[in-house]
Amino acid sequence: MLDGVRNSPSYKSAADDDPTFLANPLTRGVRLQLDYYKPEVIMREHRIGGGIVVFGSARTPEPSEAKRRLKQVEAALKAKPASPKLKAEVERAKRVVHNSRYYDMARDLGKLVSEEGAKGPGPRLVIITGGGPGIMEAANRGAFDAKAPNVGLNISLPHEQWPNPYITPELCFNFHYFAIRKLHFVMRAKALVAFPGGFGTLDELFEILTLVQTRKTRSRPVVLVGKAFWNKVFNVDALIEEGVIDPGDKHLFRYAESAREAWDSILEWYAQNGQPLVGVPTEAAKPVVA
Repeated sequence: MLDGVRNSPSYKSAADDDPTFLANPLTRGVRLQLDYYKPEVIMREHRIGGGIVVFGSARTPEPSEAKRRLKQVEAALKAKPASPKLKAEVERAKRVVHNSRYYDMARDLGKLVSEEGAKGPGPRLVIITGGGPGIMEAANRGAFDAKAPNVGLNISLPHEQWPNPYITPELCFNFHYFAIRKLHFVMRAKALVAFPGGFGTLDELFEILTLVQTRKTRSRPVVLVGKAFWNKVFNVDALIEEGVIDPGDKHLFRYAESAREAWDSILEWYAQNGQPLVGVPTEAAKPVVA
């Protein structure tokens, strides 16, 4: 009878060591806190203050891989020249090859930020990404090339979201809640650089723009790399013409066509606003949301 008591679910594990209990809907608040605190504690221990947050498509491979995939689908089309599906795949593969240059740009930016961000006495400026493949991998890889610490804020998804191998292992995190992951991006973003991407990239971009526009967070530079792409998918002039945003909102972001241009744009923004970017301590945990 005593064994039954000792083996009962209510007794066998303490509350903080009971996965079944922690997965209960009523403990969601605790899980949200833990999702926040684990990366917060670890990043404080590693003196990670501010960072340049880089977003972009998880489906943008490096140029050599993009060309390899194009050859594959071209060979398949050659075998079945009448296939509409394969014809469409070839055209998409050609666009991927064209856009794969952004992989190299993101890698260059990761290296540039890591080298420049190490200057000064305060916590170094680091690259922060969503931790996955594509553009995220490229930015982390650039920091890796510079032998610099860099951060990957991963999240559990059904596809595309595996941590890339260039993240500093101790700074690779796995979130459960999108909201907490977003909070960590916003807290540490000294600037946001968005490369061409899909829903996830647009989600994070508009999140930052909305928070800055509504003054729910401090202003910071937002740089969109690839003006032709962004003008196609984000028609800000149409929004102004329709009266749904103010003309001044157009100045919440800037364009760049290279890693150096993106970095110089960030430095210019801080110089214009009389704020230091590199070499000063950052209160990483200080709330930035009013």
